[in-house]
Amino acid sequence: MRTLSDTIARLAAFRQARVNATAPSGHLTELADFGSNPGALRGWTHIPADLREGAPLVVVLHGCTQNAAAYDNHAGWSYLAESGGFALLFPEQQRSNNPNLCFNWFQPEDTRRGQGEALSIRQMIERMVVEHGLDRRRIFVTGLSAGGAMASTMLAAYPEVFAGGAIIAGLPHGVANTVPAAFDRMRGHGLPDAAQLEALVRDASDHAGPWPTISIWQGDADRTVSASNADAILEQWRGLHGVGAKPTHAERVDGFPHEVWCNRAGRSVIERYDIPGMGHGTPLDSAEPDETAGAYMLDVGISSTRHIARFWGLAPAASRAPREAVAPAAEPVGLIQQTIENALRQVGLMR
Repeated sequence: MRTLSDTIARLAAFRQARVNATAPSGHLTELADFGSNPGALRGWTHIPADLREGAPLVVVLHGCTQNAAAYDNHAGWSYLAESGGFALLFPEQQRSNNPNLCFNWFQPEDTRRGQGEALSIRQMIERMVVEHGLDRRRIFVTGLSAGGAMASTMLAAYPEVFAGGAIIAGLPHGVANTVPAAFDRMRGHGLPDAAQLEALVRDASDHAGPWPTISIWQGDADRTVSASNADAILEQWRGLHGVGAKPTHAERVDGFPHEVWCNRAGRSVIERYDIPGMGHGTPLDSAEPDETAGAYMLDVGISSTRHIARFWGLAPAASRAPREAVAPAAEPVGLIQQTIENALRQVGLMR
C-alpha cells in the first residue's frame, strides 16, 4: 500500500505544484522499454554524438517541483557531458506517483533493493550500460533535495553499482518511512546516531565493500532541509570508509569551505562543501557555460556540477580564476516543505 501516494493524491484537487518546464529539453531523449518499471518513472538521456564504448554514466535526480529537463537546463550537465565524454541518465518522477514531483525517498516500498522507484532507476541504468557499452566501474549518481535523498538510497541499496555519489541538500538513506517522520528528519529532528546510520546502509544489501565515494553539498541557510542532515550523511558513510571524524585536509575552493576525508591508501573517499548563506538548492556559477539560476538552482559563484564531476575524475581541474562569491538570495521560507505541509493540514493529516 502506497501510504504517501494515497495521501498526496488527496491533495491534488486543491493544490498542484507547477513544474519549471513541461516540455523535454532539446538536450534529452526519452528512454523507453527499460524493464518492468515498478516505480512508474520516466527516464531521459543525453548521449554525446562521439561517445566512446566504455564511457562513464552519470545519473541525475531532480528535486521536488522540478523535472529532468528543468534540472538539466539550469545545472549544465549535458554541456559538461559533451566535453567530458560521458553519458547522462535523468530519471523523472510522475504526478501519478507524487503530485509535487518528489521522488518517494521515505516510502519503504520505493527505497528497498529490488522494489519500486529504486528498482526502476536500476533498470534504467542497466539498459543504458548494455545499449551504449558503458563502463560498469564508472557509474555515478547525484541528486538535489528529494533527489539527493533518493541518491542516498541508490548508493545504499545498490552500492556495487556505483563508483560514487553526490548528495545536494539531501538526507541520509533510511531515516524516515512515514510522512511525519520525513518532515521531522528534514527539520533535523530524530536523526539516528552514527552507528545506526551506518547500519542502515549495511543492512540495505549484502555488499561488504568497497563503497562508493561520497560528495556532500549543503547551504547553511537551508530552511527546507536542515544542515544537520549533511552531518548525518557524513556519519552514515564515515565508518564504512574507515575514516576519522576530522577531515584529512581542509581548504577553500572558489571561496567556499571544502573538507576531504582520505582512506588509508590516501584516496579521497568523502568530500563536503558548506555554502555560507545559501538556502535550499543546487549551487551554480553562471560564469560557467549552460549554468543559469532558477527555482532551487542558485547562482552562488561555485559550480557543484563541475566540482562533482572533477571529484569523480570526469572533468579537468579548473583553468580559470574563481569568480568572487555571490551573496545568495534568501530562501522563500522552505517553500517546498511549506507547500506540502499546508496541503496535509487541509486534509487533516498534520496539525
